[in-house]
Amino acid sequence: MQKNKMDILLLIAVLAISTFGIIMIYSASYVWAEYKFHDAFHFVNHQFLFFIIGLVILWIVSKIDYHVYYEKANLILSLCLILLVLVVIPGIGTIRNGSRSWFGIGSFGIQPSEFAKLSLIIFTSKYLCKNEKLLKDIKKGILPILGIVGIVFGLIMLQPDFGTGVIIVISIIGLLFIAGVNFRFFIRIGMIGIIGMIALIAVAPYRLQRILSFLNPWSDPLGSGFQIIQSLYAIGPGGLFGYGFLNSRQKHFYLPEPQTDFIFSIISEEFGFMGVLLVSSLFLLIIFKGFQISRKANDLFSKYLAFGITFQIAFQAVLNLMVVVGLIPVTGVTLPFLSYGGSSLMITLLEIGVVLNISRYQK
Repeated sequence: MQKNKMDILLLIAVLAISTFGIIMIYSASYVWAEYKFHDAFHFVNHQFLFFIIGLVILWIVSKIDYHVYYEKANLILSLCLILLVLVVIPGIGTIRNGSRSWFGIGSFGIQPSEFAKLSLIIFTSKYLCKNEKLLKDIKKGILPILGIVGIVFGLIMLQPDFGTGVIIVISIIGLLFIAGVNFRFFIRIGMIGIIGMIALIAVAPYRLQRILSFLNPWSDPLGSGFQIIQSLYAIGPGGLFGYGFLNSRQKHFYLPEPQTDFIFSIISEEFGFMGVLLVSSLFLLIIFKGFQISRKANDLFSKYLAFGITFQIAFQAVLNLMVVVGLIPVTGVTLPFLSYGGSSLMITLLEIGVVLNISRYQK
């Protein structure tokens, strides 16, 4: 099979948005970092280290023939399942922000759920290729893969990490949809999903508080509605060009830890509509190139793999932006490439490396 050059435009867009993310993490976090750690560069130094590691991984992965993932899909998923089991065991997993989702290594942390997102896309892509003729049979073709997704989702909910669980489920549903599964199946899945969400809310009442605060954040402005209100205070005054770099007001202890889930609010506040336009354009370019590589891919496995990775990044970005502007309840989902979080950045860059490798074999 003849190799082409990797998609340079996709690589440039990823490097641009990731670099902008490093800059904005410093701007969003230096006030909080100075107060908590007496080091204004605490968060940005950590993120920059993971960025460099991520770039090395991206470069290495872009050279690895993607067919390896087809051969090792079962092993990759099995290792991720083991990590998801280990992380919920007290004494092994570390609790941060109320979730036992981390393996702590000094001041650094690794989230196995981030690896699970990619491993399940690889496994599902292989499954859809091998069982293409069975996809019209719900019992034989669809339920087995949904059972595996259910196991992964259940392990992640034990942490608990509802946002990551939703991303995983929707990503696999997206893959099943483009694989040609009957549309009526998705209607049934949607109904089951609604029932499941009601059950999850009943089990953990704090989720109901999040939904109520989303509908009317002013009902509890100092509690469950606080983040949404402060986020809107950041976005609202941004105007065309914003207050300018480093001049955000909400990062001064109004918006809690703005370098994570709500970094887009700070971007909007400091750079206004032009900052929003820049970030949106880069995301759209990355998503467009990812889907284009999927469409031109050389075989069915790489088509599914490139689509699954791109769709997952797109859905996570949309989910985060909808939270930030108050369209859906707070989910705890980070913004790819931009939010503080070493595991998320590293795995996202790894995923881009896989897509870049696929682009070398596209038609």
